[in-house]
Amino acid sequence: MKFLQFIFCCVISLPVYAGQWEALPETPPIPVDNPQTAAKIKLGKTLFFDPRLSSTGTISCNSCHNVMLGGEDNRPVSVGVEGQKGGRSAPTVWNSAFLSVQFWDGRAPTLEAQAKGPVTNPIEMGMKDWDVTMAQLKLIPGYAAMFDAAFLCEQNPMTADNTAKAIAAYERTLITPNSPYDRYVKGDKTALSKQQVSGMKTFAEIGCTACHIGANFSGPPMPMGIGWFLKFPSFVGSEYDEKYRLMADLGRYEATKKEADKHVWRVPTLRNISLTAPYFHNGAVKTLAEAVRVMAKTQLNKNLSNTEVQDIVAFLKGLTGEFPEQTMPRLPASPGTSVIF
Repeated sequence: MKFLQFIFCCVISLPVYAGQWEALPETPPIPVDNPQTAAKIKLGKTLFFDPRLSSTGTISCNSCHNVMLGGEDNRPVSVGVEGQKGGRSAPTVWNSAFLSVQFWDGRAPTLEAQAKGPVTNPIEMGMKDWDVTMAQLKLIPGYAAMFDAAFLCEQNPMTADNTAKAIAAYERTLITPNSPYDRYVKGDKTALSKQQVSGMKTFAEIGCTACHIGANFSGPPMPMGIGWFLKFPSFVGSEYDEKYRLMADLGRYEATKKEADKHVWRVPTLRNISLTAPYFHNGAVKTLAEAVRVMAKTQLNKNLSNTEVQDIVAFLKGLTGEFPEQTMPRLPASPGTSVIF
């Protein structure tokens, strides 16, 4: 079914979407079973920055998804505990709350599910399991009061599920509205430059909006857990396949083991993309201009002129939004002892 969604994405008639430019909403979808509260967001932010969720005490969520930058780490692949390198580039956490599935291969249906994955991944944060993780957190006295405040009606709130809920609640505050593009589509026709408007038109005319549609440029609104996927590369055989190792990773197939999911990926957001180099699932492409050329050839089988590339890059830079101020939280201490062994 999800592969058919990709097919629909690629063959849908362009004029239906080309004129439907949408501004980013001020708030993302909020699940009924995890409402936002100030106490929960504070707890989630603290956990997001706390390296003691890792086995070595050196890696936090923010290590790979740096909210002081573009929401990732500007590396081809992230570095986890003991200097181990993962196989894929870290996706941005900014505006990830608008995605209907998480990870490059869409294997996590929610932000809550995604938050649990890296902590016990042996290459990323390296904790043995969530029982060990929670036992370690319980050795830090300050966390008990924070969990109590965040989950008022629960008798024993310090659980793995609530840890993930708190982190997800914080991540849903990481929204970057009011980009030049957003102001333009709301009626301020001076918000984008002449070149950016030209790039916006080219972006639609050559077919980029067949997949990068919607307010987040990551697909149309979908129910949580139902992803918007594409096959990448769609047109196999260009010089880029080998140059950037595009065929080495089997994509969603690694999670589902379904033949139809080979080289199928969740459509990534294009918001703030000028801040998130290097590009693609393996971080193999260093510049945004080259990424535009690769996508045009591998997805649309088109060779763009330098002017077309420059105009599209200019437009994409207009998708950089306003970032809510982020301050480093004071982490709760473990007086007189260390929780890292």
